[in-house]
Amino acid sequence: MAVRTTLTWNEEKSLQKLLGNVSLILLYKSTVHGNRISNMHDRCIRQGSTVTMIYCPTNSFGIFMLGHYPEISESFRKPNTSFYFSLQKNKTMEMTGAFLNSTSKISNDQLEFQFSISPVQYLSLDLYNRTIVIPQLLMEKLGLNSDLRYRVLECEVFRVEGIKDAAGYINRITRATQHRNSLLADLRAYRPYADLVSEIRILLLGPVGSGKSSFFNSVKSIFHGHLTHQAIVGSDVTSITEQYRIYSVKDGKDGKSLPCMLCDTMGLDEKEGVGLCVADIPHILKGCVPDRYQFSPHKPITPKHPTFITSPSLKDRIHCVAYVFDINSIDNLSSKMVAKFKQVQKEVLNCGVAHVALFTKVNNCYEVLQDNFLKMNKSMISQSQIQLWESSSSACDISCLDSDTWPKPGLLTASLRLCFYSCFTFCL
Repeated sequence: MAVRTTLTWNEEKSLQKLLGNVSLILLYKSTVHGNRISNMHDRCIRQGSTVTMIYCPTNSFGIFMLGHYPEISESFRKPNTSFYFSLQKNKTMEMTGAFLNSTSKISNDQLEFQFSISPVQYLSLDLYNRTIVIPQLLMEKLGLNSDLRYRVLECEVFRVEGIKDAAGYINRITRATQHRNSLLADLRAYRPYADLVSEIRILLLGPVGSGKSSFFNSVKSIFHGHLTHQAIVGSDVTSITEQYRIYSVKDGKDGKSLPCMLCDTMGLDEKEGVGLCVADIPHILKGCVPDRYQFSPHKPITPKHPTFITSPSLKDRIHCVAYVFDINSIDNLSSKMVAKFKQVQKEVLNCGVAHVALFTKVNNCYEVLQDNFLKMNKSMISQSQIQLWESSSSACDISCLDSDTWPKPGLLTASLRLCFYSCFTFCL
């Protein structure tokens, strides 16, 4: 019978993303293979880089070690490059990490890490007595409470496969994690200018199949901590979205709504009478279109429509437009589609609404671990993409995400933050 990990599916996916889209192969599980360090050592020696997970009642701790497990010895003699992290219960997608130079020692009874920054402090794992002692300096870096000794419920060790470019690998992981947590904190702390509105509205516009609905699902998944599919998505040649939808996003961390609402629309099509009608856009921007309005490609909404909002307030208006493009097909946009986007952008500019561009389905996210995160907008824009926007009076900032599978938090939160701060000038 296959041995199953204690990690939840969400935690495993989050850990794989943290380490750079690697694969995790379970080597050892204490409740199955024996509650002794020697049992763990026998199964994990000479297996390459590993992640050791220690599960406690309120927290889970992880130790990533680059290179092989140390040999059994009675003295600290193997310097190793390690990354320590914690997953706290009831915290959505919250992973706190710390990189510390250390020397490791493994005996029949204990696995220990001595830290060069403070040799008198060390981490000690005793599987037989089911305890782990965490030094104060590591507790502070991981943002944990003052209890230094934890009861161990379970211990697992995974082999990490798929590491690219080992040199500087730990440092890149640490920087990516810190940047991601900073972005999430910024989004949670954001408040619209002068409290003119409680929530800003971001309108998603793009061709059929570009990933508008998937973007919303990805945002919701990041803040809920698990995959969600509230917005219907698909790959049909015609738009799957036929209603105008206004979605709020609740933060799974405390249940409060984020200070934004994402507005999903029917996809744009190069053919007349197909997809979102351009004449609907000014009414959407001005806040005249209600939630769940059924689009008609042949007949735009008018003030005579029974649900038309005749006197929209500032909170009903669109505060930022996000043009959503599939990065793999933007080079192949037809001249008719480009002409339609210029027409759409003219309407957006006439209404004085801030606008950005979001490129979806970015499959190669190794740039994040290559320290090029903030330069992705420059390195991934082709000449034709630049020409698409040069003819307009306002250039668009570029952000990247992948909406196809488990969303990449760093890329997605940067995209959303870009939309938030683009609304600042509009609210002024």
